[in-house]
Amino acid sequence: MISLNIIMKEKKQEGHSLDLSSDFLSLNDPVICKVEVDLTGWLSDLSGRKNWEVWSESENDNYVIFFLKQANQDAEVTLYNSGYARVDINGEAVFQGDIIGKNTSSARLSYYDLESGEKILLN
Repeated sequence: MISLNIIMKEKKQEGHSLDLSSDFLSLNDPVICKVEVDLTGWLSDLSGRKNWEVWSESENDNYVIFFLKQANQDAEVTLYNSGYARVDINGEAVFQGDIIGKNTSSARLSYYDLESGEKILLN
């Protein structure tokens, strides 16, 4: 399982006063969204072939690239911090788009408070 952290930026909103407990998460509190992706399972779904192995990875401030191999096939998976992804198998694009919206079976989201690191349940 591969994890990618996305920091959800604060949005300036006009607020209204509510009497809530101190542990209540405000809409203006910074939250980290952690996306977990089963890369080998996802590539198996996209290619129809099993037994993919992660060979290497390269990380940048904006994205992570994973290089995978399976028999005579090579794959390159780029996961951007925005939730966008691109998958190339043998140089041919087989997926391009929002990993959450188009790939819900292989991607799971978790949310954490930026300051405390505690897991948050959102409805």
